[in-house]
Amino acid sequence: MKIERVEAAWLHVPLPPEKQHRSDFGLIATFDGVLVSVHGEGGLVGYGEAKPAVGSAGNAAALVAIVEQELRPLLVGQSALDVNALWTRLYNGSRAGLAQRFGRAMPVLGRRGVHVAAMAGVDLALWDLAAKARGLSVLDLLGGPARASVPAYASGGWASSETIGEELGRYVAQGFRAVKMRIGAMDGDAGSSIARARAAREALGPAIQIMCDAHGTLNVAQAKRFCAGTAELGLRFVEEPVMSDDRTGLAEVRRGASVAIAAGESEFSAFDFAELIEARAIDVLQPDLAIAGGLSEGLRIAALAYAHRLELAPHCWGSAISFQAARTLAFASPAGTFCEVPMGGAPLLREMASIDLALHDGALAPPRGLGFGVAPDPEFVKRFTRR
Repeated sequence: MKIERVEAAWLHVPLPPEKQHRSDFGLIATFDGVLVSVHGEGGLVGYGEAKPAVGSAGNAAALVAIVEQELRPLLVGQSALDVNALWTRLYNGSRAGLAQRFGRAMPVLGRRGVHVAAMAGVDLALWDLAAKARGLSVLDLLGGPARASVPAYASGGWASSETIGEELGRYVAQGFRAVKMRIGAMDGDAGSSIARARAAREALGPAIQIMCDAHGTLNVAQAKRFCAGTAELGLRFVEEPVMSDDRTGLAEVRRGASVAIAAGESEFSAFDFAELIEARAIDVLQPDLAIAGGLSEGLRIAALAYAHRLELAPHCWGSAISFQAARTLAFASPAGTFCEVPMGGAPLLREMASIDLALHDGALAPPRGLGFGVAPDPEFVKRFTRR
């Protein structure tokens, strides 16, 4: 099946005041993403997502330009079912043939950053299309689930120490048995983050798993103080206590902590994760498939997690497409332990398309439907496409 068209649309959705939140990123008042559509012969379409930023908001104009002006010419006319070969072609550019011959990457200059994020959108769309062409889900195309269900955690937790228990308690009331809260620079100092984490544990009790995410905003000393000051709380993991580019600092925090350290949502390739593992800086790998090269690279990252006896808990802060892709990866990999479910305003997840988010004893069932099981609402896409 030949690729006939490749399109990219920047979806820019304003959030109503009651669904906005404030963190170290500032006030989040919009939700942005890029919808990538790969059209095959016979009217079949695969959908992917590329993200302009780790958080909800970001300028996606560059992503659209890369997909339509750099990647599309390499794709149109090619077989839509040759997902591996196309990924190699997009990543290695004019040296793709040499990379295939010698079995090692010879990437284009944009081997990190927005170019790989644009590739991610294309790759997800190709997997979606390849599975649909075979009448399968992507999960079935990968060999089916490795487990019957995957635990889910509610991702939010921006409230003050006085109300954090109430906020997280609302998530528990929805059926979650694990929740994540934000800490770090937004609190002003490590002591305030410790106080908020303690308030959360006191409100939720010992049976609910609690994760804490600093978005890489602490320095090493602050991160070590936070981990020591919350040691008795039994946190499930601390995410990005320091920026992951500081591999040495992250490893130092991990060595001194009695809690698992998670990172990876802002990484762009399996090579990044290999560096984190080599530095002994990480326990939980968190690739965002709309950033880190799509499902193709996600599978390689999952293999690293499994081979090094580490956990895989994909980052899922995006649309229904990247959520279903992350869910698929967590089900397919023996290392998969969690799926993140965004709280607050997430219109690209909850309004752009209808997917099954029902919890069963705090866990998600395997994704349903052909491909990733996501059919974007044309009216939603038309309404929120930014020109």
